[in-house]
Amino acid sequence: MRLVTFAPTDGVRRDGERHIGAMDGDAVVDISAGDPGLPVDMVDLIATWDLARVAAAKDRGPRSPLSDVRLLAPLRVRKNVFAVGRNYHDHAHEFSKSGFDASEKKVIPEHPVIFTKAPTSVIGPDDAIVLANDPTGTSDYEGEMAVVIGRRCRGARRENALDNVFGWTIVNDVTARDLQQKHVQWFVGKSPDTFCPIGPCITTIDELPDIRSSWLRTTVNGELRQEVPISDLIFDVESLIVTLSDVMTLEPGDVIATGTGVGVGIGFDPPKFLTAGDLVEVSIDGIGTLRNPVA
Repeated sequence: MRLVTFAPTDGVRRDGERHIGAMDGDAVVDISAGDPGLPVDMVDLIATWDLARVAAAKDRGPRSPLSDVRLLAPLRVRKNVFAVGRNYHDHAHEFSKSGFDASEKKVIPEHPVIFTKAPTSVIGPDDAIVLANDPTGTSDYEGEMAVVIGRRCRGARRENALDNVFGWTIVNDVTARDLQQKHVQWFVGKSPDTFCPIGPCITTIDELPDIRSSWLRTTVNGELRQEVPISDLIFDVESLIVTLSDVMTLEPGDVIATGTGVGVGIGFDPPKFLTAGDLVEVSIDGIGTLRNPVA
């Protein structure tokens, strides 16, 4: 299933009203209406991991055209989004040549480079990336595949690491490059408000069991900038779960953005930073397309 969080519109924006649904072609099925006993918060639903009950609710729920609903970020994260730097070979070289990584020791890292993004940076599909939140004017896009954790885990082993994955989503790890460089540790440059679009859905792992077969593509105003196979990750999903769970408890609803591929704005000469009026679209096979205007 491709699970979403949405608000009915009927021409009127209702910010406080949230439903869980499932995408079905050009429609959304209201799972919350199909089974009012299910949690109405996606993180709580993930924690139950009762996909049979969710599927039954999908069979009973009313359908609405996508044009009649407003997709929100598929989940409201309860802690910082985990993210991984320099996790594709070509991008690691691209980033090194740019000179924006003030923390670099080696071009290809020996261990995963983990940072986080503040929960307040999260927005949903079609929400605007607001450039005013980056006073340096060096905002850049980074299309990424993200893992959604479904089970509380600590000390996961590689052979069972994927047992803890509920599904996959898309993150645009928008970055204020000058702030990233200035502060050495990346948190400030990664966490301006609106700099973490997530969506449009969470594709459950049973529907997409081998994410490595998918490709990631990012376009800006229709121009293809990034096109990489997920199989090219330096540190794969299993490695990331093992690394994190070795030292901390992962919980349902935790999000791990796995890194971006070659083709980010700083890789061009001169750099192609985002400007007001741009449209950034990040697509992954089996998940969909995350679209966000730039304002």
